[in-house]
Amino acid sequence: MAKLGTKDYPWTENTEHQVEFIIKKLALTGQERILDLACGFGRHCISFARKGFSVTGVDINRRYIDDAIQTAKELALDATFICADIRDVTYQNEFDIVLNLDDGAIGYLENDEENLKIFDLISKALKPGGKHFMGVNNADYAECHFPEITCEIGSKMVTIWQNYWVAEKRGMIGAPHNIRYGEIATKPPQIDIENESTMRLYSLSELEQIFQQRGMKIVASFANYTDKKSSDKNLVLNVYSIKQQL
Repeated sequence: MAKLGTKDYPWTENTEHQVEFIIKKLALTGQERILDLACGFGRHCISFARKGFSVTGVDINRRYIDDAIQTAKELALDATFICADIRDVTYQNEFDIVLNLDDGAIGYLENDEENLKIFDLISKALKPGGKHFMGVNNADYAECHFPEITCEIGSKMVTIWQNYWVAEKRGMIGAPHNIRYGEIATKPPQIDIENESTMRLYSLSELEQIFQQRGMKIVASFANYTDKKSSDKNLVLNVYSIKQQL
């Protein structure tokens, strides 16, 4: 049996819904230039490009970027993909829309100072009046509900998540275990919480302050790509922000 890759995980099956949600909430026309940070295989970029948007995706993983370039070429789409550490990207007032989806590398870096560089890039890359949309894990939810075990059911596999909250680092440990259909299931491994790396999570109030310091304002927040307002009852936090006019 062929080995399944990232493109086959259950959460990738929500791509079209997420893109349509973003288009609706940000009132996009199709004329906007979009920058997708930590784009992975470029699944959101490809979807936007199919709808006529000009998109640029950045990711540090060469295999992901090569795959995205090949897909865009095969479909003759207006999509550019760059392999780079997003901290090295130097766009200035160039994009109408910046996206950080499926975390978009937010919280993945070595410490708070490094993680904040992503927010610096977001603000710098946007034109005045430009819009930002993110999908991240919600610190308020994690603080209230972790540890917990959840599962995502897809068409090709089930992913079991073991999630833990590390209060002193304001971060989470999220360990996925994939069970592919047609294969013998195995038990999820025991997680060594003391030695696992954490992903820094942010609350809505923290994000509001971070954006404000960078000349941006939060317009709305949502729970997991729905019309529900974000709260500590939902893990996925969507935040829509605008860069203030000069």
